Amino acid sequence: MKFRNLSIPLATALLAACVTSPTGRSQLMMVSDSQMSQMGLSAFNDMRKQGKFVDAPRERAYATCVSNALIAVLPPPWNTQQWEVQIIGDDTANAFALPGGRIGVNRGMFKIATDQDQLAVVLGHELSHVVSRHGAERVSDNMAAQAAVAAGTIYAGSRGSDAGNAAALLGVGAQVGILLPFSRTQESEADTLGQRYMAQAGFDPRAAAALWGKMGAQGGSKPPVFLSTHPSSGNRAQVLDRQAQQLLPVYQQARASGHAPNCRM
Repeated sequence: MKFRNLSIPLATALLAACVTSPTGRSQLMMVSDSQMSQMGLSAFNDMRKQGKFVDAPRERAYATCVSNALIAVLPPPWNTQQWEVQIIGDDTANAFALPGGRIGVNRGMFKIATDQDQLAVVLGHELSHVVSRHGAERVSDNMAAQAAVAAGTIYAGSRGSDAGNAAALLGVGAQVGILLPFSRTQESEADTLGQRYMAQAGFDPRAAAALWGKMGAQGGSKPPVFLSTHPSSGNRAQVLDRQAQQLLPVYQQARASGHAPNCRM
């Protein structure tokens, strides 16, 4: 990672905060897992207070069954953490997993993810965001962007330049050069890891391409909320198909080893 026009202490701190994701990608991590867990629990509790969760025992039991099968194959500490699943009374196709062990599934998701394998695609993807610490990475990127703007303003002032213009340039750079590309990378990483976890848990990885195709076909030119932050790529189905073929032996071995979920609603 390169940090230009930053103070030496700031650049040193940023470099010291670099870690590696489960796929080997370099990440900036300036917040702890405990801090992120507190943020996740707070957000989930706010939804509870706002009455977002609905009493849907069949859907909740079904989503919990799929979630538990996936959680069992996650790396520690996520595979030993207590997770809670709630159903949200919203007809849009969306779901999320939060640091702190919380999962939310919109009722509308069940209309598109019509079997356990397709629901595992969605939940595996969302759990992968947590395992990969994507939330902490996004928070850290924002912290770094704000620090860069402040440092750039000080630097520009010391050089006798217009500090406002320098800060504006750094702000644009933060949006285009740090935050947006990472968001796309995070989604692709969650695709890869989620498909891997579902195969290890005994869910058919071939369901991934089918599910994403169904999601993309919903709403014509206006995709579901779940896809709103995902990069649009014509070869995405091909990538998922190729990965599924590579993961078929993993899936078959998982089933033979007793990882054979039977989740039904």
